[in-house]
Amino acid sequence: MDQSKTGADKAPPHLQLIEMARAHWLSRIAYVAAKLGIADHLAQGPRKAEDLAAVTKTDAPSLYRLLRTLAGLGILAENDRHEFSLTPVGEALKTGAPGAARATILTMASDWWVGAFQQLLYSVETGKSGFEKYLGMPVFDWLAQNPEQASLFSETMIGVHGAEPAAVAASYDFARCGTIIDVGGATGHLLTTILQRHGGPRGILYDLPHVVCDAPALIAAHDLTDRVSIIGGSFFDAVPEGGDAYLLSHIIHDWSEDQCMTILGNCRRAMTAEARLLLIEMVLPDDNRFHPGQILDLMMLVGPGGRERTSAEYRQLLDRAGFRMTAIISTASPISIIEAVIA
Repeated sequence: MDQSKTGADKAPPHLQLIEMARAHWLSRIAYVAAKLGIADHLAQGPRKAEDLAAVTKTDAPSLYRLLRTLAGLGILAENDRHEFSLTPVGEALKTGAPGAARATILTMASDWWVGAFQQLLYSVETGKSGFEKYLGMPVFDWLAQNPEQASLFSETMIGVHGAEPAAVAASYDFARCGTIIDVGGATGHLLTTILQRHGGPRGILYDLPHVVCDAPALIAAHDLTDRVSIIGGSFFDAVPEGGDAYLLSHIIHDWSEDQCMTILGNCRRAMTAEARLLLIEMVLPDDNRFHPGQILDLMMLVGPGGRERTSAEYRQLLDRAGFRMTAIISTASPISIIEAVIA
């Protein structure tokens, strides 16, 4: 978080550090509220703690203390009859609300995610994935074995990157493309956003079968079923041919250098000389001014084992894979579009 925008930098230095240390308290409070479905239970209007305790199977006095805290945080409001109702922030915590906040909280503040991220020290000491140490296997393998969590994770990616698809669609001339292939595109959130803005292109959504299983509903909701084909497969094995643009949104940052070479090599073999490779990623600044990609970089270290990169590092990576970087296009979000062609 950019503390210069929050006023937190006005606190004494020791208090700034203490606030960082206890940030996990807020994370857990939000998680319990999401897990209990508090916002969903308040969707029809104000209710007292005793009423909510009955439907959530909790201890009423203890639940009241949680609700009071949620009111203090601006998620709920309490009236003089001690009834609680949703604020605009609380409305965003409902299941299916725009922004996917509930799914994101249920993922990122969950026991498995928090427990795995607590292995950050191990990752810094060894350079190895803390998630893999905690889960006993790579995180994406674990998600493949836990379909409910995998669906939440896909929705979480919409929550985390929700503002990016519109920014990407507005920042690049996709209208010149006949076919756009979204490699590792999960449920198709980015692809459908692009196709809604640009009426000419067709799309191919390509990801693992257990990942794209949630895609048809999202594509249908955007009335794009006739313009999007779904193909199940792994980008470590191959990538569909015939695209004018190949999107890899937050894919390259997940993987080791050698794994990136495999993914990019498969893209290169599928592409024509005229096709464009478009990496949708955060590009780290060359200096140490704050950028959200710095924190995400540590998430990549402890998570799947990947990394965020500077523009020079992306150029070096693409050169090694047989591409020539042609542009880095800023968007109205923290991410950029890194354009490359076959060298």
